[in-house]
Amino acid sequence: MVVTKPMPHRAEVEHWVRQGVYQRLGRSLPRAASAPHPLVVNVSARHCHLTPEAVEILFGKGHKLTHFKSLYQEGQFAANETVTLIGPRSRVISNLRILGPCRTLNQVELAYTDAIALGFEIPLRPSGNIEGTTGAMLMGPAGFFEMPQGIIRALRHVHMHPDDAAFYGVKPGEDMKLKIGGPCALTLDKLLVRVDKSFKLEVHIDTDEGNACNLQPDTPCELIK
Repeated sequence: MVVTKPMPHRAEVEHWVRQGVYQRLGRSLPRAASAPHPLVVNVSARHCHLTPEAVEILFGKGHKLTHFKSLYQEGQFAANETVTLIGPRSRVISNLRILGPCRTLNQVELAYTDAIALGFEIPLRPSGNIEGTTGAMLMGPAGFFEMPQGIIRALRHVHMHPDDAAFYGVKPGEDMKLKIGGPCALTLDKLLVRVDKSFKLEVHIDTDEGNACNLQPDTPCELIK
């Protein structure tokens, strides 16, 4: 079997080219170009994280998540499997994508507009902080799974390698700002910093935030301490 290496992300290629051009010209690199890694800003659409036990209830005993496409963070992927989220008064969101690999808790991440459509009131929380949150019913092809809690709007955040954290002068748990350019320019405050050796430099905002700034692949973005 031939294993092919994934193509580098566009931002990584542009970052390397920019560094090479400045070095070739003998010019000082701008701050963004001299960063250890390129900044990628992605819109995180509604999705869920499930435990292996929940996956088996929804899809059948012994079922494992299957790969649909890789995400920017190493080892993370969107699964082929989707579920239906049932809200109050039988309002539903169908084809809710599961992200893999499986986790140790069950969590659904929605934008506020999603929650309004379902009839939920959801808190703004860092991922994984689900204590005391709203629950819901999930439906899969093999059965129903009731979540007693775990429905949140995920706090916008930035994944960082320790080298990135040192470059920007921040520590895990601190806040940064994300300055977004373009015709709908805005600055997002309270961007939670998450640091791990396995992380690539990436900001996650939700669909409400992405629509507000009309985020496009070529929209200029800058991290500010």
